[in-house]
Amino acid sequence: MTASRARVSHPAVSGRPAARNGAARTGSTRNGAAPVLVRQIRNGIVESVHRGDVVEVDVTGRLIRSIGNPDRVVSLRSCVKPFGLLALVEAGGIDAFDLSPAELAIMASSHSGEDIHVRTLQAVYRRANVSQTVLACGNEGMPLDALTAARLARDGERAGPIRHMCSGQHSSMILLARLNNWSLEDYWQPEHPGQAAYRAVVAAAFRTAPDRLVRAIDGCGIETYAFSLAEVARAYAFLADPASVPVGDPRARLAASMTRIRDAMLAYPEMVAGTRERLDTSLMKALPGRVVSKGGMEALRGVAIVGSDRRTSSGMALKIEDGDGRQRAAWATTVEALRQAGLLEGVSLRELARYRRPASLDPHGRVVAEAIAEFELVPVGELIG
Repeated sequence: MTASRARVSHPAVSGRPAARNGAARTGSTRNGAAPVLVRQIRNGIVESVHRGDVVEVDVTGRLIRSIGNPDRVVSLRSCVKPFGLLALVEAGGIDAFDLSPAELAIMASSHSGEDIHVRTLQAVYRRANVSQTVLACGNEGMPLDALTAARLARDGERAGPIRHMCSGQHSSMILLARLNNWSLEDYWQPEHPGQAAYRAVVAAAFRTAPDRLVRAIDGCGIETYAFSLAEVARAYAFLADPASVPVGDPRARLAASMTRIRDAMLAYPEMVAGTRERLDTSLMKALPGRVVSKGGMEALRGVAIVGSDRRTSSGMALKIEDGDGRQRAAWATTVEALRQAGLLEGVSLRELARYRRPASLDPHGRVVAEAIAEFELVPVGELIG
């Protein structure tokens, strides 16, 4: 059997005004369920569906496009990394450790654990005179890159923590501790002054206060924070154009540091994710200088859309409700949402074809099923008048 490309009916479209400042809030769509964004189709049969929410806002939080619930609460997971890195940059870490843009980019990454990532981080540890054995992110299930994992297994090597996808983030925390003469071994503990500094910049980037953060523990052992999807999108709009924050906005003091992080990620997309089968990197390469894409676990993604002569900067956030263990729904939704937002067309859209309709193959290489995104990302004016 072959996979059908027949069109399916559009899911219901709903939406609400974006959440404003403060801690995350719960909410639901008008019918209480997230809309279906992606269907897994095999020979015309819908085998499964993936529900979720997508929102695009500007730097002030004004809702631009939406489907589902902008107020849905999500854990940031790895989507926090560009903002947490502000702690090191604001403390003078770039000059203190002579950090290159590539090294800055990997500290905002969820990298694949390839040799290029390991070499980049090891150079930082040598210059800082810190042992990489301090890393406390673990190594379970790493590296993400299948070819690297196969090579290590063939050679009888065990991946160390430096190949963990969060080792760049952890390294930024270790450098912050080194810079301030804080203890290194417990850098990951919530009570550590480095973690307090991390919370402070995340709160500032999200226009709230550290004591209002909704906190939890991430898979790599450090804290993560919860916000509404609209607040995530607003933070990514800030990442897209840090200088655009209004006069008096508390984020303005972070604009110069945020710009350096954004520019590093734009310049080195392979450090943000990896060289093989990573949507964040592929998307940034397909739209050079136009987007910063950063995924997080449980199918969350933030996209900073850099403005141009034809459009202002904005931020987009999307969440697949079921966590999308196979990534197919998050891939398809991201590409389709950016297509509808006017970012992807022609050559750039063709370059992302494998992510737009992720295929399932049989042992003979035949396409037997596809994940097909079909929804309408509606301009807010049509929703709230």
